[in-house]
Amino acid sequence: MCSINGFTWKDEELIRKMNAVTAHRGPDGTGVFVASGVSLGHNRLSILDLSNAGAQPMKSEDGRLVITFNGEIYNYKELRAELPNYPFKSGSDTEVILASFEKWGEEAFKRFQGIFAFALWDESTKTLRLVRDPMGVKPLYYYEHGSRLMFASEIKAILENPDVPRRIDPLALDCYLRANYVPAPLTMFAGIKKLLPGELLRYKGGKSELARYVVPVTPVLSKAPRSTLAKELLNKVHESVKAQLVSDRPVGLYLSGGVDSSAVLEGMTEAQGKVETFSVGFDLREGEQEEKFNADFLLARKTAKHFGATHHEVRISPHEILPLFEEAVLHLDEPISNATVIPMMKLARFAKQHVAVVLGGDGGDELFGGYERYQLSLLSSYYRTLPGVVRGGLDNLVPSLAKLDTPAGIARFARFHFLKEEKLRPLLTLQAYHGDSAIGFFAERFFKVPNVGQGSDAETECMRVDRESWLPDESLMRSDKTAMSAGLEYRVPLLHLPLVDFADTIPREHKVSLFRTKIILKEAFRGKLPDELLNQPKRGWFSPGAKWLRYPEMAEVAREILSPNYAEATKELFNWDEVRARLEAHLSGSYHLTELWALLSLQVWAKKFKVTA
Repeated sequence: MCSINGFTWKDEELIRKMNAVTAHRGPDGTGVFVASGVSLGHNRLSILDLSNAGAQPMKSEDGRLVITFNGEIYNYKELRAELPNYPFKSGSDTEVILASFEKWGEEAFKRFQGIFAFALWDESTKTLRLVRDPMGVKPLYYYEHGSRLMFASEIKAILENPDVPRRIDPLALDCYLRANYVPAPLTMFAGIKKLLPGELLRYKGGKSELARYVVPVTPVLSKAPRSTLAKELLNKVHESVKAQLVSDRPVGLYLSGGVDSSAVLEGMTEAQGKVETFSVGFDLREGEQEEKFNADFLLARKTAKHFGATHHEVRISPHEILPLFEEAVLHLDEPISNATVIPMMKLARFAKQHVAVVLGGDGGDELFGGYERYQLSLLSSYYRTLPGVVRGGLDNLVPSLAKLDTPAGIARFARFHFLKEEKLRPLLTLQAYHGDSAIGFFAERFFKVPNVGQGSDAETECMRVDRESWLPDESLMRSDKTAMSAGLEYRVPLLHLPLVDFADTIPREHKVSLFRTKIILKEAFRGKLPDELLNQPKRGWFSPGAKWLRYPEMAEVAREILSPNYAEATKELFNWDEVRARLEAHLSGSYHLTELWALLSLQVWAKKFKVTA
């Protein structure tokens, strides 16, 4: 894990500035490569081969190739065994990438099992390649202007170039205000883009082109009984966890109290015995109930004890909320509206005191049907099997049923995922409200060639879209940026490619029903995890943002942030009287956290990054 930076001209001063602003991602070393037509930078977090032989940017044996690499290739030893003629000088996975490209060219990228973003410069052809892992675990941003290209692990590095504008992308804003994150390739900065998961950018002679080096295939659904699939799933999880324990430095686990991270704990215990686990909770004020606000924190403690783990706990005090929030906004680079970034920042810094690598449970919901919206979609699918005249009558009789009468695809995705237009529209000025632009973007990006009716059901389609958008651009982005803010490597064994491929063969009915979620995952670990944990209701990683906002000191700051003169870039975008009314209603007991937290995050981002109108 590291930070990578670079651009397609020679400028040592600028590349060192980019390295300096992303040094938190790689506190163990820094390096640059500068030549005619390219500047590459790297900050190193040493995990494999801690010697200087693993330093970057790294050259190939003949000096033709130069790489700056962020991530881990878990199957690097297997690949190295296929390259007996390459004169390796290190024990690093970085050098295996160079050797693999020399032998197989771009076909090598398909062989890598891991989490990665890297830039590969070919001196002989003057070609720069940018590559991002298939699941989008590691971020990679780029900016093009004329014949010049810049790239970095974090946007703030690209902004070290004073010629890069700091303006809001209107379409990105539309998507963010509805979905609470910005979907790739967009970012909130106009002109700066994210490389898509599994995407390759080739740059040569002042021109660039994009290609997908991983082409999705339609999986063949298994007809095996659930019990058989559950046993195979358990083995696959164990294999994935074991594969991702490779490290020359200590490895621990974020333990949230949910099924996903607990399944990873079971796999780690099986593979290595004693495990160090880390959980975060909340200090409470008078009248607040421990069982309500720290339910997962307490459950994680029990789970850790069950497996004999060395468990570490940390709590957030009320006075830490605001500074952690502001730091999180800075590290995220663009707003992500989720109050969990606060405990994630605290947890990363705490865990870094003990380990250099942590595993987490990201991906379990998207692979195995863990979200309530999948159940709502299934209910909608059943409801729409009724004759239209019957549905019409029921909709009129019980208006709340009308939301179930939504066709599969983008309409249903927006129904159960987006902030409702009737809640959003009063907050925006006429110049800022663009109606269906976000719907149009998601439809084009994720639903242009729908699989529904072509061998896939609506709920599997929802999981696929979540895996291509929400997962890399919201969940994994939060995990990466908060962990790397502390120089901590974050791994996701449930998103190991062999496990993902297997999960895709499991039919929907083994994942989610009207009354159960993650059916197959829970069956796989029944008898391995405590029954109390398997029978818990779905809570997600909880943060009491609604309660925090009502604390007097937070309310005072929120009033200041949610005002027209706080940030230049947003002054003309919002109806500030309506925003203030929504805030005061929330402070009085109504619930408006979703839109208020989105606006708070946006405002702080716009001010910290000096965004202009």
